[in-house]
Amino acid sequence: MSTKANFKLDEIGAGKVGFPKTGEAVTNTRAIIEAAFYGNNVVKVNTLKEAYNLAKNSPGTIVTDMPVYRGEEFGLDSDAKVLLFNDGAVTGRYAQARRIKGEPGVDAGKLDKVIMDAIYKTRFKKLYHAQVFVGLDPEFMVKAHLLIPEGEENLLYNWMINFQYMSDEYVKMYKESKPVGDGKEADIYIFSDPQWAPTPSPDVDYSCLSDDRTLCYFDTNQNCAAILGMKYFGEHKKGTLTMAWAIANRNGYASCHGGQKEYTLPDGRKYVASVFGLSGSGKSTLTHAKHNNKYGEKAITVLHDDAFIINSDTCSSIALEPTYFDKTADYPTGCPDNKYLLSAQNCSATMDEEGKIQLVTEDIRNGNGRAIKSKLWSPNRVDKIDSPVNAIIWIMKDPCIPPVVKLKGAALASVMGATLATKTSTAERVKAGTDMNALRIVPYANPFRTYPLVNDYEKFKKLVEEKNVDCYIVNTGDFMGKKVQPKDTLGILESIVEGTATFQKWGPFDDIEIMDWDGFEPDLEDADYKEALKAAMMNRVDAVKGFAEKKDGYDKLPDEALEALEKLVEALK
Repeated sequence: MSTKANFKLDEIGAGKVGFPKTGEAVTNTRAIIEAAFYGNNVVKVNTLKEAYNLAKNSPGTIVTDMPVYRGEEFGLDSDAKVLLFNDGAVTGRYAQARRIKGEPGVDAGKLDKVIMDAIYKTRFKKLYHAQVFVGLDPEFMVKAHLLIPEGEENLLYNWMINFQYMSDEYVKMYKESKPVGDGKEADIYIFSDPQWAPTPSPDVDYSCLSDDRTLCYFDTNQNCAAILGMKYFGEHKKGTLTMAWAIANRNGYASCHGGQKEYTLPDGRKYVASVFGLSGSGKSTLTHAKHNNKYGEKAITVLHDDAFIINSDTCSSIALEPTYFDKTADYPTGCPDNKYLLSAQNCSATMDEEGKIQLVTEDIRNGNGRAIKSKLWSPNRVDKIDSPVNAIIWIMKDPCIPPVVKLKGAALASVMGATLATKTSTAERVKAGTDMNALRIVPYANPFRTYPLVNDYEKFKKLVEEKNVDCYIVNTGDFMGKKVQPKDTLGILESIVEGTATFQKWGPFDDIEIMDWDGFEPDLEDADYKEALKAAMMNRVDAVKGFAEKKDGYDKLPDEALEALEKLVEALK
C-alpha cells in the first residue's frame, strides 16, 4: 500500500483526498501544515549521507570514535561514526502535550491558529524537508514528510535512520505497492519546531495547550501533525508512528505497540508470539531473546520490538520501522551489542586510553539514555511475518497477577488488553512527585492512539474470537512481593511455544486458566490476597466505566467488556 503525494488538477479541491470539505472548520490543519513545505526557505534533504553530514556539523554534536557497523548498507559512508546529541533537561515523552483533533474538549480552532502563527515565525529560518517510508512491505507502506528548522539536524538525521530512508530498493517497492485505502490516504506531513516558544500574537490563544511551552497536535483524519517546543527524539518517532497506526486502523489492521517473533520448531511447526508492553516492561527482552539457541541459530525470526501491525483478516504482520530505538541502560560501554549503534541521545561521553571518544551509557548522565540500533542487531530480522499470529501476550506489572494466566473468552481477552496495568517508565516525562511504582492503566500498552478505543477492542477481540489466537497475561514485575525473574518469564514463554504448558481452571474463574510455576502459587484461600486481587479487578471495572464517562464517552467500550470484568469480581465474592 502507498499514500498519495501528487495530485492532478482535477483531484485538487474541497472534499477530495487530502482536502477537507469547505466549511468543515474555520481553518484546516493539513492545509496550514502542508503549504509550509513549499516555502522558498525550505531545503530538501534527499539522502542519509546529506543528513549525516548536517548532523555531524551541527553545533553541540559529539562525534564519537565508534564506527557505524556496515554503514554503507544504510546509505552512509564507510567512515561514518556514531553521533551523540543531548537534548537538555527533558529526556522523555510528555503525554500531556498531546492534542488530538476530533476528541471532545480539543479546541481545533485555537490550535490551528497556534500552528499558523508558529509556521509564520519560521519564515526567517532555513527549514529542512526529509521523507521516509513507514511500513516495510508492499502490503503497507506510507510516505511521511518532516519539516524542521536549521539547528535541529540531529533530529532530522535520527528520524531518517529510525524509519526507512528512500533507498532504490524501497522506492521501487513503494512504486509497485497498492495504494492505501484505494487511494484515499494522503502522505503524512509533520511540522516540527523544537525552538518554538509562545509569544503574544493577534488572534492566538494559548489556553488550548497543556502548558505554555509545548504542543504535539495531531489531525490523523488528514494525516498531519505539528510538534512544537519538543526536543526529545521520541516525540518525533512516536508522533510519526501515531499517524501510521491511525492509517492502519482505518484500513483493517490492529495497530500494535509491542514486539513480535516467529519460532520454527524442530518438527517444522511455526509459532508466532506477539508481546505488548510499555518501555521497560520487558517486551524488547522477550522479543530478542535467543533462548540460548535451544531452537537453533536460525529458528527465531524477529519482526520488531516496538511497532508493527497485524492484518485482522490474514493475521500476517508487518514491521513499521527497520531500526530499534532502545534504552542504553543495560548496554555498558564496550558491550558487544553497541557494535550496532547508529546514533545515541542523552548519554555521556569520555575519552579512552587511546584518546578516542567513547559513549558512556548505563544512564550515568540521566535516566532514559537512548540509541538507535541498526536492523543488523537482530541477526534473523524480517519485515513481514506471513504466518498467522498464534499468541497475544499482555505484559503487565500487576503484583496480584501470577507470572502467567491464560484468558479464554474473547471479550475478556480484549478488555484485559484495554485495561493493561503497568508502571510508569523513565521513557516518560511526568509531573514532579509522580509515584513511578503506582499502577496505571494504559490500554493495549499504546498511549499513542488517536481514534476511539473501541476500534482496538474490536480488532483484538476478532483475533481471539474468529482467528483462534490464544491470549495470555504475563507479569514481569513482582507477584505479591516476589520478583518475577527474566528466567521465569522466558521459561514460561518457551513452554507455551513448545506446547508443553499445562493450564487448568483458576479457582472460581470460568474464563481464566493458570499454569503452575514453581515458587509462584497464588493462594485464593488467603483473605488478604483474595482482597487484593478483587481490588485489582475492580480497578479495571472502574477504568472501563471511566472510558464511558470521560471525554463524553469517546472511548466507551461495548457492554460485554464491562460485564466480562464484573464477572471476575463477582466470582471473588
